[in-house]
Amino acid sequence: MSDIEFGLDTFGGLTRDADGDYLPHPQVIRDIVEDAVVADQVGLDFFGVGEHHRPDFAVSSPEMVLAAVAGRTERIRLGSAVTVLSSDDPVRVFERFATLDAVSNGRAEIVAGRGSFIESFPLFGYDLADYDVLFEEKLALLVQLLTEKPVTWQGSTRASLQEQRVFPTTASGLRAWVGVGGSPESVVRTARHGLGLFLAIIGGPAERFSAYIDLFGRAQDEFEVPRRPVAVHSPGLVADTDAQARDLVHDGWLAMRTQMGRERGWPPPSAGDFEREIDSGALYVGSPETVATKIATTVRTLGVDRFDLKYDQPVAHGAHLRSIELYGDTVVPMVKDMLS
Repeated sequence: MSDIEFGLDTFGGLTRDADGDYLPHPQVIRDIVEDAVVADQVGLDFFGVGEHHRPDFAVSSPEMVLAAVAGRTERIRLGSAVTVLSSDDPVRVFERFATLDAVSNGRAEIVAGRGSFIESFPLFGYDLADYDVLFEEKLALLVQLLTEKPVTWQGSTRASLQEQRVFPTTASGLRAWVGVGGSPESVVRTARHGLGLFLAIIGGPAERFSAYIDLFGRAQDEFEVPRRPVAVHSPGLVADTDAQARDLVHDGWLAMRTQMGRERGWPPPSAGDFEREIDSGALYVGSPETVATKIATTVRTLGVDRFDLKYDQPVAHGAHLRSIELYGDTVVPMVKDMLS
């Protein structure tokens, strides 16, 4: 428990100005860089930036944002959350992160996933009918590239490679994870490839993911691969009091949940859903004491190696900065005390 890491993730969701209007994409991106600088200053272990290709998110190129962060930070590890590997090229993904690893002096990580949105598929000319084969083949190729040895590969989703080397090389290799939403097949695939498991817990109680973590351990043993770390990622925000945190997050959460429901065919949120997600679900919203207690319970229940707070609620940027400060300076030390 003493070795647990604590990180932050952002999808680059739009924040608001003093009048409640959404800020433009360029300002949101600059603010994310500032967020990462503060995260480094308060001693957090990881800062992850997601990839999206839609108007309500500002970041479509996480590596570019993370490269800017690398130049202004010293120790915090930097990675994606996630890289949408299905609609990207594994060779270019490796090259970009190897470059990020160089400019950050060995702090880059890849979190590869399918992504929770599908806009990148038509944008880059991929057929959603190939959803499964795209990820399976490209992940297998990426795993080979991570060895930094000549790669021979053949598949149906890109040109074949024959004893191909890819550059730049890294000093100590790239740490890599697979972002998983909760399907057993994805958990087993991650174990088979010998990568870390990065679970997105975005709704419901965390303990329901215990079975996936147990499956991950058993699958690694069956495949006779070394045990890899497990991380979890959940949304939240820390404020000075529970009431302030709930007031800040409520309207944005309701709007987001309603919009996602329209897009994906979910029922609209019911009365009390917001409070239930805070009290017993996947929202880590509240005072430092409230959030620390909930994180400690999650870490103890699941036995994970890293907890990441997805902090980018649609609030003013100042609330983000305050949340990061409270998370690093107060919440994390409290969690460590509780776990010790």
